[in-house]
Amino acid sequence: MSTLKVLVVDDEPGIRSGIQRILKNFRVGYPFMDEDFDFEVLEAETGEKAIEIVEAQPVDIILLDNKLPGMDGIEVLEYIKKKEFDSQIMMITSYASLDLAIKATNNGAFNFMPKPFTPDELKASIEGITKHLFLKRMTRQMNREGKQVRFQFLSVLSHELKSPINAVEGYLKIMKERQVGENLSDYDAMIDRSLERIKGMRNLIMDLMDLTRLESGKKVRELKKVDLNQVARIAMDTMEPMAIQKNVKMYLDAPENLIMQADPDEIEIIVNNLVSNAVKYNHDGGSVHVILRQNLSALNIKVEDTGIGLTEQDISLLFREFVRIKNEKTKMITGSGLGLSIVKKLVEGNYNGKISVKSTPDAGSVFEVVLPL
Repeated sequence: MSTLKVLVVDDEPGIRSGIQRILKNFRVGYPFMDEDFDFEVLEAETGEKAIEIVEAQPVDIILLDNKLPGMDGIEVLEYIKKKEFDSQIMMITSYASLDLAIKATNNGAFNFMPKPFTPDELKASIEGITKHLFLKRMTRQMNREGKQVRFQFLSVLSHELKSPINAVEGYLKIMKERQVGENLSDYDAMIDRSLERIKGMRNLIMDLMDLTRLESGKKVRELKKVDLNQVARIAMDTMEPMAIQKNVKMYLDAPENLIMQADPDEIEIIVNNLVSNAVKYNHDGGSVHVILRQNLSALNIKVEDTGIGLTEQDISLLFREFVRIKNEKTKMITGSGLGLSIVKKLVEGNYNGKISVKSTPDAGSVFEVVLPL
């Protein structure tokens, strides 16, 4: 568990001691955090004392009143902003000072909380500021490491999660208010669209988890004998409902007991992505052929489809992170833009293999993976 230091700057002893009691046994945790946070509370009754404390030691969160003897809160805020301390500041102020608190947030404060506040209101505010602080520091760390994933990550979250959530929420409100009548069948299309949106969000989350494990190196690889024939059959079975909806026929051309030494999860990700894309981007009534071969030096996975195909420009972008090919034919197809970039990382980074694609617009694509034995 990590401890965050919270500095309470207020000339009222009751406010300082009250916050101390509320945060004494409070914990904040999120699924995306490796560990929970607890809090150590420091106190300052003046702005001058607050500056003395932040100059002497790192402080993570500052709860800052504006009406202080000597320096006021805005002056303390300006000082901390000028010094670029790694602290998040939240103004705590009376209702009469809300205009001032809003100005403070515009001047760099994370948020403001009006007095009097309840324990639950304080905890909710601390929870929000802790999450913000964690994400800010994580982003800075990625930036120091030269990664640009943060920009793409935020872009994907805003588009791929916020938009579908809004859509599902809208459909649920329509259904709750019975806006199209009392006949349940009239809502079937809305239910189907909502389920499709939820499925897309789930796929995005799974892709992000795969990417995070690859980037962090935290996943322990488990190398064992893997039957590629069986992996391909499971992948095709998984995609069968969508294939039936689109009237896409799937065929497997492979010898029995095609065994290789590999991590089963990694091989599953590779094959699943190739088969999934071949079905998703296919024409209605099309076909998918999965062809597996092995020779003395390598194992070959080839997935052929009769789908919408790709231009040369599309192919040049295809394996980049968060890239989705957007045109009139793909606008109704959900995806994270991560699947093929993950496949490429696995094939090249973990197996010293190669992935290639040949494609003709409106005729289909052939993806080929070569894994050295």
